[in-house]
Amino acid sequence: MDPTLAAIVGGAVGLVIGAVAVGMSRLSERTFRTIPPAPPPALAPGVSDVLAVLRSVAIVLDSSDAVVNNSASAVSYGLVRHGELVHAELRQLARQVRRDGEIREVELELARGFGTTTNTLMKARIAPLGAVHILILAEDHTHARRVEEVRRDFVANVSHELKTPVGGIALLAEAVLDARDDPEAVSRFAARIQVESTRLTRLVKEIVDLSRLQVADTLHEPELVDIPFVVVEAVDRVQVAADSRQIELEAVADERAAVFGDTELLATAVANLVSNAVNYSEPGTRVAVAARRVGDTVEITVSDQGSGIPAAEQSRIFERFYRVDAARSRSTGGTGLGLAIVKHVSATHGGDVSVWSEEGRGSTFTMRLPAASDRAASDSDRQPVGPAQGEQHG
Repeated sequence: MDPTLAAIVGGAVGLVIGAVAVGMSRLSERTFRTIPPAPPPALAPGVSDVLAVLRSVAIVLDSSDAVVNNSASAVSYGLVRHGELVHAELRQLARQVRRDGEIREVELELARGFGTTTNTLMKARIAPLGAVHILILAEDHTHARRVEEVRRDFVANVSHELKTPVGGIALLAEAVLDARDDPEAVSRFAARIQVESTRLTRLVKEIVDLSRLQVADTLHEPELVDIPFVVVEAVDRVQVAADSRQIELEAVADERAAVFGDTELLATAVANLVSNAVNYSEPGTRVAVAARRVGDTVEITVSDQGSGIPAAEQSRIFERFYRVDAARSRSTGGTGLGLAIVKHVSATHGGDVSVWSEEGRGSTFTMRLPAASDRAASDSDRQPVGPAQGEQHG
């Protein structure tokens, strides 16, 4: 073959081979790029069903800390939002468990929800789930902590507040023994013992009531409460004390005012407000109690014509055992718990209590509670009990 022709043919063959090689290379690269990445390992069959019936908050993370499964309570507690674990503390613990495979148990105080100042005490258990996933189980221990705090507060309050009447009764008993030959002195000391024992009984009852309210987050079996009946009941409880001080009680209530809750608790709260108004008013004045429906709210107001509350004291009057005038509280048998009970009863019913007061012009306390719908009120079979609604008492 001619050398020149042979060179041309060899070059052409080389070009063909090179083109084929380049084409194969590009085809291989395109094929590689179109192969989808391997999906993450799926949860074992039945795991989702088990998580659904657990009482604990349940969250499952994959190797990248993404949430692949969670219980509905994980969202309601604010632990998961938009498919991601919210709290860095839990994420860090999950990574530690992923590294060493050791189960961890911790208690964390976590913010509940976005932009809220309410904290939840969660006891969390973090453990491996298979080769890739991490399981977080959490339980809300906030209620248990609240019970423990109330127990400690109860012991502290009892030891602090009961020592005065108990000590007074002990001293009066010694005085009775020393004056056993003086009938007049014995009678006088016995009357003082009776006063102190009555105050002691009231104090113990109010401490127990307040402790029970602090533990309870919600009402167990709320009923439709007729607020005019509550007002009449509260006024009746204080009527004797008001008559003894020549204080006129006036009560008026909107017949549409009704809420869902506990009749006895609400009557106690309103009676505490009326009792305070009577105790801190001058003889010959008037205390007015009113209840009305305002949109979706029921307002219960108690107004007096007393000396008023200093502005600096108004932010503290709902604290336990706080007394604006300690000397007057002792003379009237006040325990410093009445307004604290009002505050907790209002909160338990989903409402609140506030005060307006000006020195020399009296005070007005207002309880605001969510109103029961008109339909719920009309469907109730409960019949009005007690004096006619809006009856005045004087």
